[in-house]
Amino acid sequence: YLPEHTLAAKALAHAMGADYIEQDVVLTRDAVPIVLHDIYLDSTTDVAAKFPDRQRQDGHYYAMDFTLEEVRRLAVHERVAAKGDNRKAVYPQRFPPQHALFSVPTLAEEIDLISGLDESRGRSTGLYIELKSPNRHRQAGLDSPGAVLQVLREKGYDKRPDSVILQCFDDATLKQLRDTLESPLPLVQLIGDNSWGEDSAVDYDFLRTEEGLDYIAGYANGIGPWLAHVYLGRDGDGKARLHPLLQQARARGLLVHPYTFRRDELPRGVDSFDELLDIVLQAPSVDGIFTDCPDLAVQYLARRAQGK
Repeated sequence: YLPEHTLAAKALAHAMGADYIEQDVVLTRDAVPIVLHDIYLDSTTDVAAKFPDRQRQDGHYYAMDFTLEEVRRLAVHERVAAKGDNRKAVYPQRFPPQHALFSVPTLAEEIDLISGLDESRGRSTGLYIELKSPNRHRQAGLDSPGAVLQVLREKGYDKRPDSVILQCFDDATLKQLRDTLESPLPLVQLIGDNSWGEDSAVDYDFLRTEEGLDYIAGYANGIGPWLAHVYLGRDGDGKARLHPLLQQARARGLLVHPYTFRRDELPRGVDSFDELLDIVLQAPSVDGIFTDCPDLAVQYLARRAQGK
């Protein structure tokens, strides 16, 4: 409903009743954690117009190449694809991308917003923080896990396991958080696809096996599997098929939080957002979902609780 990871979007999610609100975190060149879905700025900001000569050879403008002061000068818009003059909205029915009315927040600012809304609205809303591409940050001399934990300490959230979940695609980073940094916060292993080129050496095909789940259970509290690896389509009788990893993860005591549920990006064979929720949430092993439409999920759960 509003451009991703802006404070306006998070305020709306809070008002819609989201139990947890996600923060994708990357670092600036001066090691400040900011909330941004990608490690680069070009898909959601006007960085190319403000800093036309600062892209790398791959054409991207990396957040870690800019100071916080420089990032403050950028305007944020709805996500667009492609480069040059043909920058079309990835989700055409969402907030118009020509209205760049927003800015990139720091993690500290977002925590202040959520905790403030909790106080003024009488709620308790969790933080669900993803450390983006920690190895790329490390190669640039930036300590992503350390920087995130420092902000959490400053805001009084570092020892609140009932209010903060840390997630990452990189298994080594999660082990660092548990063993070296001794964080008491719940850890979730995100499971992507090997074709995505994540900066981790982990084999995501392996993580979806029973042996892989055994491995995850040794250092994490849960998994965040990609929706396409959870819902496998329909069988010959038209019945929805779910991957057995859901039950296998629950058998190992792991939380299961699949991502991302979008009403404008439904899987093949699914006609509505409610139908998608019916399919996935029928599995007792699913503890929660990531969604771009928290109001629809909250309304669905309320109807289901009333037996409607």
